[in-house]
Amino acid sequence: MTTTMTVKGQVTIPKDVREAAGMKPGDKLDVRATASGGIYIEKPGTLNDYEARLRALAKRRIIRGITTDEIMEMSRGESAVYRPKKKSKK
Repeated sequence: MTTTMTVKGQVTIPKDVREAAGMKPGDKLDVRATASGGIYIEKPGTLNDYEARLRALAKRRIIRGITTDEIMEMSRGESAVYRPKKKSKK
């Protein structure tokens, strides 16, 4: 969707976007620039909620005692711990 900025720097957020994000008149919004030159608009606390969920997942430590590098080595078949069996030619 495309919108136009006014001379005062105001932008109308399209209705479909406002509804999808649950934005209502009077809501406070966090606005920040992204590294790629975009703009990110969200309700305050949304990032904190997302970060809290990520931290909770990290605390569960589904994979214990193994590093990311070791996982990558295993996925590429480079690990001495795990080497997929080669299919024999018959």
